[in-house]
Amino acid sequence: MTEKGFLSYIKKHHSDGVYAGDEFGGGKGRDGSGLPVDNLANFMFATGIECSYPTINNGKTRRDLLEECGHYKNMKEDLGLVKELGLKVLRYGLPYYSINKSDGKYDWSFADEAMNEIKRLGITPILDLMHFGVPDWVGNFQNPELPIHFAKYADAVAERYPWVRFYTPVNEIYVSAKASAKDGLWNEQKKDDKSFVTAIKNLVASSIMANHMIAKRKPNCIIVQSESAEYVHELAATISKETTLINKLRFLSLDLLYAHPPDADVCMYLLDNGVTREEFNWFMAGEPPGYQIMGNDYYGRNEIIKLPDGSLLNASDVLGWYQVTKEYYERYKKPVMHTETNVLNADEAVVWLYKQWINVLQIRKDGIPVLGFTWYSLIDQVDWDIELAEKKGTVNSCGLYDMNRKPRPVAQAYKNLLEQFGRITIVPYGEVFELTERQAQLKVEV
Repeated sequence: MTEKGFLSYIKKHHSDGVYAGDEFGGGKGRDGSGLPVDNLANFMFATGIECSYPTINNGKTRRDLLEECGHYKNMKEDLGLVKELGLKVLRYGLPYYSINKSDGKYDWSFADEAMNEIKRLGITPILDLMHFGVPDWVGNFQNPELPIHFAKYADAVAERYPWVRFYTPVNEIYVSAKASAKDGLWNEQKKDDKSFVTAIKNLVASSIMANHMIAKRKPNCIIVQSESAEYVHELAATISKETTLINKLRFLSLDLLYAHPPDADVCMYLLDNGVTREEFNWFMAGEPPGYQIMGNDYYGRNEIIKLPDGSLLNASDVLGWYQVTKEYYERYKKPVMHTETNVLNADEAVVWLYKQWINVLQIRKDGIPVLGFTWYSLIDQVDWDIELAEKKGTVNSCGLYDMNRKPRPVAQAYKNLLEQFGRITIVPYGEVFELTERQAQLKVEV
């Protein structure tokens, strides 16, 4: 006679061995598949509407990508595409330069229409308040009054749309300052260290002050600070002081924003280029209020190889988002979001999407909390192959949809990802960790 094992007795008393309650985790628990639902514990899949608006030609020409990519006339269709994909989260930028007509004067006509539609569709916006430009009457990033003007605008936005909880006060502070005041491409079009430092400190101060205004009206606000994750690889036995400094300065905006003391080289650089001791102490007093998320934007072209003759090559994905972001995380210990990625060649987009998602999965395995992922942007862009420096009108095929609002293959690939992973939690087995509705209070790292 064959001796019965334990499983035969379990099946006798509990059917197939799955007992009441197992559907909430266990043999029949969920694996996280299925399109996203509204759940504060769940990972946030997102896209974005490209909304850059710097000036070029010494302020004579305004680049408004909302206009150039057709969003103003296709706003409802674009937002409908977000919904159709199954996405719940959208990085969305209101055009600060055209809304804020003068000090305390606003034109909310387009903003109200767009925000009402976003709310109607049940989309969660991560509201982007400054994206590479300012109103003409403010001037540019060299204006020391910028933090005051921008804080007033942020307060007005938070008052007008009290249902919004997620914000990016100033998009890519480091890139904004570098392109405008070091590389000479946009806005003030300066090319010197002092102008770069001035732009950085004014932009970080603007972000901090805007954050304070938002938190006064929304104590449980969630700030997703989107910043470019970069690295320069120098092919030399002895790395130059210039490259060493560049790789330190990529942290500068977040160091000032999160009150993380820079090292001696960067402190000397700041003091040499106009930051006063009083200003430095103000930045180091403490990080801004609310829940803080470190958003890392990553394109393959973010990594550069510097050859011995000084020439530069776009490295495209040497370390990758995972390795670069891990360095940022270890520095700031902030929850992470992959806030931007794309490739300019549509034929490479599907593979690039999968590579970025694998990076996200790997960093999660290492215990780093990643709250979300963003393919940027929904629609193809214009002239980003030349960083908007000239108005040529070249369409960059980096969107989930083309300019005619027809899906590219990457749109279906993204939807396939959503169907597989759309209900995973922020960290594995993360039902006990979620973004609550309570206001943020504890700001001490222990």
